[in-house]
Formats: sequence, structure tokens, C-alpha cells
Amino acid sequence: MYLGDEAWPDLESYFESESLALVPVGSTEQHGPHLPEGTDHLIAEALAREAASRTGYLCTPTVNIGVSPHHRQFHGTMWVDPPVFREYMESLARNLTYHGVDRIVFVNAHGGNVQHLREVGRRLHDDGTAYALEWMWNESIPELVDDCFEVNGPHGGPKETAMIMHIAEALVHEDRLTEARDDGLVDWGRETGRQFGARTFYDAIENTDNGVLGDQTDATPEKGERLFEAATEQLCKLSEWLADRDETELLPREHV
Repeated sequence: MYLGDEAWPDLESYFESESLALVPVGSTEQHGPHLPEGTDHLIAEALAREAASRTGYLCTPTVNIGVSPHHRQFHGTMWVDPPVFREYMESLARNLTYHGVDRIVFVNAHGGNVQHLREVGRRLHDDGTAYALEWMWNESIPELVDDCFEVNGPHGGPKETAMIMHIAEALVHEDRLTEARDDGLVDWGRETGRQFGARTFYDAIENTDNGVLGDQTDATPEKGERLFEAATEQLCKLSEWLADRDETELLPREHV
């Protein structure tokens, strides 16, 4: 069920019987020369709406702009400052609790949002308002991501390219995949942008001139479909698990 498609009288029965909501969260930021700036929010919304369709749980409208100042040098990147993002997401979550929701899954597709969504979840948990989890799609299927691509990349790489090929193939500039790979940073790893254990970069452009990492030519719509189906299955299972929890399991523990 997608909240934005429903009339308010038709939502009453949902809130009477269910207490879980899926909230897709992404970003609007550069994803290299080959992918749309909406890559992250397109992925988040597609996964959340598909999981909602399969499970019957509620999917809210998507939060399209997140914490992305580290991509600001590239044309069109949009962002809000971290404190503003956290306050907005907490306010949105508390809005849902007004209608009876006390379990929330932030269906996230942007790494820059992770720590802030976790902090929002902690705030809501600490005062017993709601139990909110941050869920990042690729972290739910790490083995499959590794199996699909010889050289993956955490941003604008083959996994995101494949997902958009599956979700919205018309938005992919397939004639620029080789350019994306050759002008980006293909060989990256744990030590990229680090010296003696310290992270030495703040902005994406300090690591990659065109904003992307990995080998984009390794992406295909078929791989994207495999990733999408596997991640959706994980999200459905998480939703069912959370919905089945007794309320007492989700409340903060008493001081020892």
C-alpha cells in the first residue's frame, strides 16, 4: 500500500490493524556521467514500494534529498545539513506515530544518510516512541553483490548502475559506461584515501575526477534484476520480523 495513492478514509483500517511503515530515503546527487542524480532515491522508492506491494505494509512518500555535501562540486547535487536532516526525519517519524505506527524501516539507498538515520532511530527508541531501523539495500545482500561484479564500487559503480538499468533503464547513458570507468577510480580498496589509519579526504572529487568508483561496464539489467529481487526479499523478511515482535521487545531496557 502506498500512502500517497490512498484517500484518508481508506487508510483508517490499515492503522487500526497494522503498526509498521516503510519510509524510502535517498539522495539527489551526482552519480557520474552515466547515471541520473536521482539514483539513490529511485532505488529506495522502488524497493520500498515493491516490498509494500508484496507484504501489504504501508509505504510512505520518498525523502529525495539527504546528506550529500561531499558531492557538492558536481553540478546539480542537492543536500541538507546533517542536523536539519536528522530533525526532519525525526519529525516525520513522530508524525507516523501520531497515526499509530510504532515500527519504522528507513529504506535507505544513500551511504551518507546511514549514521544520521541510526541517530534518529536511537532518539525514538530512547524515549519509547517508536522502533526505527535503518536498512541499506546492498548491505542486506553483500555476498551477491560481490559475486555479481569483479570490480565493484561504493558510489556510481556497477551495483548501482545495474539496479538503475533494471528500475529505469531509459535514464542510464549506456554510451558513457566506458568513459565512467576510464575517467573514474577503478582500483580502490580499504586503504583508498587513507594514511596511517586516518581518512584523508572529505569530498568525493578528491578521490575521483568524475565522481564514480569501480567498473561500470560490468553492469547489466539482468544483474540488476537479481540484486533487486534479492534485496526485496530481505526487506520483506525484515518487515515481517519487525511486525511480529511483541511491543515489549522493542522498548528500551531498564537501567541495571
